[in-house]
Amino acid sequence: MSLASWFRWNEPPNRISQRNPTEMVVETLMMELNWQIKQAEKHQRERENEYRKIKTGVDYGWLVSYPKQSYDISPGERLQLEDMCTKIHPSYCGPVILRFRQVVAEYEPEAQEVSQLFRSVLQETAEKIKEEEEAKKLARQWNTRNRTSLSLATFKSRSRISPFISDIKTISEDVERGTQPNRRVWSMPEFRNTK
Repeated sequence: MSLASWFRWNEPPNRISQRNPTEMVVETLMMELNWQIKQAEKHQRERENEYRKIKTGVDYGWLVSYPKQSYDISPGERLQLEDMCTKIHPSYCGPVILRFRQVVAEYEPEAQEVSQLFRSVLQETAEKIKEEEEAKKLARQWNTRNRTSLSLATFKSRSRISPFISDIKTISEDVERGTQPNRRVWSMPEFRNTK
């Protein structure tokens, strides 16, 4: 067995998972939900220990053994949340996680309340995505409508202007005709000396 085969240097580098981006978003968001539920349970236990410690004056926390995870969301609720996660565009996955963490830190919920906060963040984000899509749609409609109306307006305004018909005399007309321009410059008012 050679050293190169042991390190597997000759193999092509592993590519990023070939899964659908939507599946990856769902998995990432649900992992965040599970982690936040565990954290909420941990904080809840810490609060209960502090309360017992204050109440009895003695810390028996070292005697207590806690189950690995005592709260889990129901399968029906999990399916609903996964369905809501499928509506989240991959570019919003990070902002959803940040917003969810912010809400959890703000409210310090118990484990049973975390999934409801998660649901509200997903709904808020889905509404935001929908509003942005509608705004983009309106902007596209406005731009196409605006382009046609501007092109018609400029065409109409060009057709009304007749640059060859003019009552205003200019120096360039005199030069083109070969005549001497008057002493007066046409853009300036005429001043005469009175003696």
